[in-house]
Amino acid sequence: MSKTTLAIIAGVSAAAGSAATAALYASRSQRKDSPSPTVTSTPTSTYPSPSPPAPLPIPLRKDLTPPVNPTGVFQYGFPGPVNDLHPTPSTTSSFDRRTRNPAWVAEHITSASINANNADRRHSVFVEDETVPEKFRARLHDYFRSGYDRGHQVPAADAKWSQDALDKTFLLTNMCPQVGEGFNRDYWAHFEDFCRRLTNHYPSVRIVTGPLYLPKRDHEDGKWRVSYEVIGNPPNVSVPTHFYKVIFAEDGKTGGDVSLGAFVLPNARIDNDKPLQSFEVPIEAIERASGLEFAGKLPVQRRKRLCEQVTCSLLVRDYADRQKNLMGSPPPKK
Repeated sequence: MSKTTLAIIAGVSAAAGSAATAALYASRSQRKDSPSPTVTSTPTSTYPSPSPPAPLPIPLRKDLTPPVNPTGVFQYGFPGPVNDLHPTPSTTSSFDRRTRNPAWVAEHITSASINANNADRRHSVFVEDETVPEKFRARLHDYFRSGYDRGHQVPAADAKWSQDALDKTFLLTNMCPQVGEGFNRDYWAHFEDFCRRLTNHYPSVRIVTGPLYLPKRDHEDGKWRVSYEVIGNPPNVSVPTHFYKVIFAEDGKTGGDVSLGAFVLPNARIDNDKPLQSFEVPIEAIERASGLEFAGKLPVQRRKRLCEQVTCSLLVRDYADRQKNLMGSPPPKK
């Protein structure tokens, strides 16, 4: 997956570069192999060619008042884009009004927050987020008979320390359309479980999750295109092609080390035998694909690679077992 994601981001430029290189070497070869024609020159009288006239300098007028005012359009309103930033007790998110999905959702988990059991999922219901203007909201009926799950970006199981915190994870601004069987209810859920188990090793774990819409090469003409389904009636909510997680596992010390993990998974059925590390990518790959920046203020000397500190592997358990023991066994340290 790492190679695929990097190819998606860099493939087009690489292909263009290799084609240009081939053309360059081909032209050099042709020039080298072709015999040079014999040219017979006759002496001629030479005269210096006249120089083109120098362009006249355009006088600069600092006192010139522009005849137009493009920013005057703001008197009618700011077009955007507007990212609805929405903090809740369990999440902080930025909503993308165009796709009706979050651009990213951030959470913070600790051993204490995961082990707390002060809430019951049975009392929570999916709700539309009224903090988003009505015409830009994802709606409950958009998902009706769509064939997709309302996929949590921050899982409900991470917010059982408070009923209010748990309820807020059911806002549609924390949801994206996800393939259910084989992904949201399986591999993705095991991945969320892996993140929770990191709190057995790290006192503080921060996670940013969100959708991606990645290009795919057309088999017929070889061109790259972004194509995704839109659900709802009328079509309203975009179906992401992929999802990412960026993990910051903190050692708890002021100015201490942070183990970084970045993963991109396709929104599709994934076999549980697929190694998690096959979906690991450089954090810069997610930044380029999403237009977001995650660790710009984290010095390089404080960064560690997560999968070099712990074994990045899944513990496959069915739903009932996961609910009984949300922590599970910690990922083995390396």
